[in-house]
Amino acid sequence: MPSSPEIARVAARGGVALVPIGATEQHGPHLPVTTDATIAAAFATAAAARVARDVATWVLPALPFGFSPEHAGRAGTIGLSAQTLLGVADDIGRGVVASGIHRLLFVNGHGGNPELLHVACRQLRENRGLAAFAVHVPGLALAPELAEGVTVGDLDAHAGHYETSVMLALDPAAVQVDAARADGLDAVRSAADSLTRPFGAVSVPWHVDDLSRSGVIGDPTTADIAWGERAFAAQASALAEIVRAVAEHPLPPEWVHSRRRDAE
Repeated sequence: MPSSPEIARVAARGGVALVPIGATEQHGPHLPVTTDATIAAAFATAAAARVARDVATWVLPALPFGFSPEHAGRAGTIGLSAQTLLGVADDIGRGVVASGIHRLLFVNGHGGNPELLHVACRQLRENRGLAAFAVHVPGLALAPELAEGVTVGDLDAHAGHYETSVMLALDPAAVQVDAARADGLDAVRSAADSLTRPFGAVSVPWHVDDLSRSGVIGDPTTADIAWGERAFAAQASALAEIVRAVAEHPLPPEWVHSRRRDAE
């Protein structure tokens, strides 16, 4: 972690604060409950390294908790309420601004967080004068040859091929490969013709218990460390370009006007 003077230098260069956020929740019998936070932190660190010559960054400690009602009741799941998560995001933004940094990017690794993070970013602009953004890194597009490697395609929703492969690339000792089993696919497919199906165009308040006995929604048995390494590298490079764009994004006019008033 950087020291206070190092963070002040990031601020002086008009840098970007990166806030990795994940979840603490069940990921089937084969992945640790910290999977999403591990992935988010690794992506933030890798992207910061890729832009180091051009963009000053401060990678904050990863937030290990997220909004996880869809996994509530499963051993190991500890989620924040929507109100708490929004409050935590505001507190972080307040500290970032107090450190002199006015651009912030939430680097998200948990599928339950994006809607709340978008609300948080709007509130941070209005309340803190931050140019705040959020990106769900596992959702960044993969090259066709990588996307074709996900054997169940769009049904790879939780603790399946993607997450297991990326975790194998990041921390293979944390993956219990022998315990991996496909699950949840039949339930999702059986609802494919319904307008209110999970993962469809209509927002559905699904719970993992509706779909899966093990907590997995996908097929982790096809996970591959080489595929995970390639997917991680591709998405880390895409995230680096997003960090560059955030660094170049204009600051909110209300912050600029406030700074001018302070100077006067």
